[in-house]
Amino acid sequence: MTTAPRSDASRFAKGTFAPEPQRSDMATLVMSQARLETKLFWRHGEQMLLTIIIPLAMLIGLVMVPVLELDDPLERIFPMVLAISVMSAGFTGQAIAVGFDRRYGALKRIGASGVPPWGIIAGKIVSVCTTVTLQYILFSLVGLALGAELSIGGWLLAYVGMLLGTFVFTSLGLLMGGTLGAELILGLANLIWFILIGATTYVAVAPSLDGISSVLLHLLPSVALTDVISAALAMSVQWSAVGVLVVWGVLGAALAARWFRFDMPND
Repeated sequence: MTTAPRSDASRFAKGTFAPEPQRSDMATLVMSQARLETKLFWRHGEQMLLTIIIPLAMLIGLVMVPVLELDDPLERIFPMVLAISVMSAGFTGQAIAVGFDRRYGALKRIGASGVPPWGIIAGKIVSVCTTVTLQYILFSLVGLALGAELSIGGWLLAYVGMLLGTFVFTSLGLLMGGTLGAELILGLANLIWFILIGATTYVAVAPSLDGISSVLLHLLPSVALTDVISAALAMSVQWSAVGVLVVWGVLGAALAARWFRFDMPND
């Protein structure tokens, strides 16, 4: 004689073997993606070279070595280096990283984990903002050691300007990284980076500029960001430069939203 087995429901409480996994909320997904992006960013030697080592070498070298005929080289070099560091992290770094992530299918694999496309983009933006914040603290400490006089109000206002620059250059970096081939991005992003550094340095150290050349140079996002940071450190706002950055940022974001691809056309 056999007895009928008791049902699992009578032996075990509901949920014992069914944890009922659910998708995390959007904030958790974005922050997890941002932590991943930040770790990968800081473990990459080329990213460290572009975002920390080269700007830091420029700051120390151009201030301490008497190669520029400036009364106060730190006053001009410090805002310029901050702008270059933002450009390196937001534009060059993201363009190359996104391009090769697309090339090797990494973005598609991340998407398969449950993170929506906009969550991947948001995670990258938060990661760049984190990197820029750490850059700003580091370069500010070095600037203070070199003799910079930074007021709390000016320092905070300049940080707002850097976040605006982060939005601009990250949107442009995502535009390039999400539309072109990886090999083309590698060469083009570095070329544009060198050109913008040259233009920004020229404007920062030149005695004076006027005419059409001055107008054209100040329409470049790196030069405009330098102007914004320089004015902010002096507790003022240069609205024309802010307007230039807003135009670049809106244009880059709109085009990136329209043309960004998570994989290569031949995938």
